[in-house]
Amino acid sequence: MLDLSIIIVNYKTPKLILDCLASVSTHTSGIAFEVIVVDNQSEDDSQAIVQAAFPAVRWFDMGYNSGFARANNYGIKQAKSRNVLLLNSDTLLTDNVLARCVRVLDEQPDVAAVSVLQRGADGQLRPNLYTTFGQMRRAFYILPAGAFFQNWLQRIMPDPQYTDKNQAEWLSGAFLMTRPATIARVGGLDESFFMYGEDVEWGYRLGKQGRMLLLQDASFIHLEYGSSDSNQQHIVTHINRFKPQIQVSQLLWVRKQYGIGAYLVLILHYVVMIPIVYVWKIAVNLRDRRLPWADLGNQHAFTKQVGIFLRFFWRTLVNQPGFYKV
Repeated sequence: MLDLSIIIVNYKTPKLILDCLASVSTHTSGIAFEVIVVDNQSEDDSQAIVQAAFPAVRWFDMGYNSGFARANNYGIKQAKSRNVLLLNSDTLLTDNVLARCVRVLDEQPDVAAVSVLQRGADGQLRPNLYTTFGQMRRAFYILPAGAFFQNWLQRIMPDPQYTDKNQAEWLSGAFLMTRPATIARVGGLDESFFMYGEDVEWGYRLGKQGRMLLLQDASFIHLEYGSSDSNQQHIVTHINRFKPQIQVSQLLWVRKQYGIGAYLVLILHYVVMIPIVYVWKIAVNLRDRRLPWADLGNQHAFTKQVGIFLRFFWRTLVNQPGFYKV
């Protein structure tokens, strides 16, 4: 049996996949692996480009843009190996990290899944990546900057303390290795998610089967946003931290993992924040001797975003299975 099935979801990123697979080929040794590419209706010549360079790649077409969870689940079903790796197309390996992770799963049966640190295109470690559920939940709340509010959030949504420095609560789906046997027990990625949040929810279920390890002495390069120009264009502000699709998925995750109460608290928080952000900006304008209604674009964008994820309110509230795509 093969040691590893590498599953890559493609959406119009053949060049990224070529670079990714070149790095896999260059730096991977000591294990037998296959590569499965699942295409989300790219409607281009991605397959011809990739298989011309890597003819052994197994290529599957979803027939529509199924998002991250459904495409990866399909790839997992095609896997012929004793381990599977979810790997983004916009990633590069710099050493034999795949064999290292396979060895971890082989030698530590109490480990449910393993990943490694992310580096940017410049090779520097990417800071402030979430590894606990508390970190993710605290980021949802729009409160004044400062230690008081951050400490308050930390108290009501604390992080777990582990003796193993490598242990985390969840791992990024950009690089996540686990076993088909583990997936058989917990189920695949939740297919209600289109993109984002599905790896967090999956991490919760995977974590019930064993430890989740984020190896602190191993890494890969994550270029990020290879198939989405809109992500690159998104301007992050204090009140507009996430794109609408990310926000919808995150709210769905909170509802699934923490229940109706936690979900309603977040929804109420965002609705109440609409007049607050306007009043705050108008007050700042008056203080600075400007017109009260000047530069309210950020506030308008926040209101629009709240309106977008409120369209999913009832479906999310009752945890209705579906396709939560903005």
